[in-house]
Order: sequence, then structure tokens, then C-alpha cells
Amino acid sequence: KVAWSGTDGVSAGIVDAGEVFDIEDFPHTEVMVVHSGHVTLKTQEQTLELSLGTSAVIGRGTALRIEARVGTQWAFCAMATAAPTPGLTLLDPLAILSPSAEPEPQILIGPTPQCRSRNTFEDAATNLRVGVWDSTPYERHGRGHKLNELMHLIEGSVTLLAPDGSNVTVDTGDTVFVPQGAPCAWKSTRYVRKVYAVK
Repeated sequence: KVAWSGTDGVSAGIVDAGEVFDIEDFPHTEVMVVHSGHVTLKTQEQTLELSLGTSAVIGRGTALRIEARVGTQWAFCAMATAAPTPGLTLLDPLAILSPSAEPEPQILIGPTPQCRSRNTFEDAATNLRVGVWDSTPYERHGRGHKLNELMHLIEGSVTLLAPDGSNVTVDTGDTVFVPQGAPCAWKSTRYVRKVYAVK
């Protein structure tokens, strides 16, 4: 089920699966977050067992077998990359993070948050970055989202607000995709930790 497909080679959505797939040459780089069930990713070098809330990156060009139990569902963000980056990368939700840039002062409402991040997977040619980020609570005015982003909340809750007054609240365990340029404000009243994939 494709929720977004952009002209820049980025797509996002949900996969419902319950079978085995053999793929000789994975056609893009994909971030997946399991929402239910269990999926096993196997290459000649690696085996990753993914269950509820776990996430991984499948690099373009990977030869793999995907074994999904009946009732398995995962959110995905697929991104075209300039060159093959074969392999599997498991994302550690408890990764040790380092200080990272906070939102620009002119869009903040209230105190500046403390933000940290760690890139686990990077493709320098296309500026694709996948990793874990956290932040103390903060609020900011709306602006166009700088990049395409898939975010999966490991902890906390955030409300994304559109200019027309509509909003989406993303809670622990939820996954949301925000396309580049989409205008939205951010409001979190408690600590947030998320998996991100940005391009």
C-alpha cells in the first residue's frame, strides 16, 4: 500500500506479507519498521530477525531472502540511490547519541531543545541518512519540511500541525512519512526518541 510516491525516487507506505520472497538484486535502498508479526532477512553473510518495533535498512543491490510470517506488516521508505550499497543494517533503538543541531532560533516557540543523533547508515552520493535522534520537549512554527523523512517513534509523542489547522499526533510505536516541502509545525511536550530516514 503506497502512501507516497514522489518524482525524486522516494516512496513510502505499508507492506502486508506472509510468505517467502527471493530477490537477486534489491532495486533500491529501503528502510523498514515492523508493526506486527515477524520477518527474517537473510543474505549469504547475515541474518536479521525483526519483530514488533524493530527496523533495518536493505541496501540497493542486496541479494536476499525475505521470510515473513502470516500477519506480518511493516512500514517502508524506499529511496533510489546512485550506486549499489548491498547489505543489511540493523538500527539499534538504544544507540549512543551525540549532540546535533537544534531547530533554527527564529522558528522556535519557547526554550531551545537539546537534540542528539547518530547516523547508522549513510549514502553520501544521495545524502541519504538513517539513524536515531532524540530531543527534549519543544515547539516550533510551521515551515516547509527540509527533506523527505520517515520517522518512527521509539519513545514519546509529537503533534505535527498543518497551516489549515489540521494535525497528526504521532505516538510511541507509530510511523509517519513527511514529504519534502510539506508545511508543518512541531509540538512535543515530553522527551522524544525516533528512528529517522531522511533524503
